[in-house]
Amino acid sequence: MTEHQRGFFGYVGSVCWRMSQLMLLFLLLVLTLLLILRFVPPPTTAFMLQSPYPVTQQWISIKQLPSHVALAMVASEDQRFPEHFGVDITELRNALARFDDGGGLRGASTITQQTAKNLLLWPGRSMLRKGLEATLALSLEVIWGKKRILEVYLNIAEFGKGIYGVEAASQHYFGKSAARLSRNEAAQLAVLLPSPRKRDPRQLTPYLQQRVSWVERQMRQLGPNYLQPILD
Repeated sequence: MTEHQRGFFGYVGSVCWRMSQLMLLFLLLVLTLLLILRFVPPPTTAFMLQSPYPVTQQWISIKQLPSHVALAMVASEDQRFPEHFGVDITELRNALARFDDGGGLRGASTITQQTAKNLLLWPGRSMLRKGLEATLALSLEVIWGKKRILEVYLNIAEFGKGIYGVEAASQHYFGKSAARLSRNEAAQLAVLLPSPRKRDPRQLTPYLQQRVSWVERQMRQLGPNYLQPILD
């Protein structure tokens, strides 16, 4: 090997070493942040910082919420939430099958993944973001656990233009605290989640009214104690 070749490979090795150090430092920073947020309400999120609308958000402890509020979100968004470990393999296979058939890369995001995305990532459906989302979701399951994931999700999910969390949503749409939401009102909020900037529970289309009824049926089928092992 010539001196020039040794110099080149030495330079490449040095760059790779520095990059690995930076990646390790970034990973440690993210894990430290997640550890802090296990106990402290997030002051903001990546999605809030990217919002084109004025942000309204008010933290509410999951202990203050009726259990049917969390149940409505789980019934609508992720019914296997108590069972999976951040990534729903069954739904992921279905989403990849649709992608291979020419469909868009959508669906399969668990509540844990949505929490990770809203908290630290950006909108979009690229494979890179999906990969980061899944990795962060696994980290949340280990560091936070189900109850904390659900609590943060209920407080940072977008329910309207700049409206984040069930407390801000309940105050905005129903003029009362989320602690006083009925089962039907919780279901109405749940159906906003796929397209929160285009939907309003006070002006539900026939399709969304049917969706609310579907969510309420799912809540009944899952049962009022479905999330109790998580919430205890």
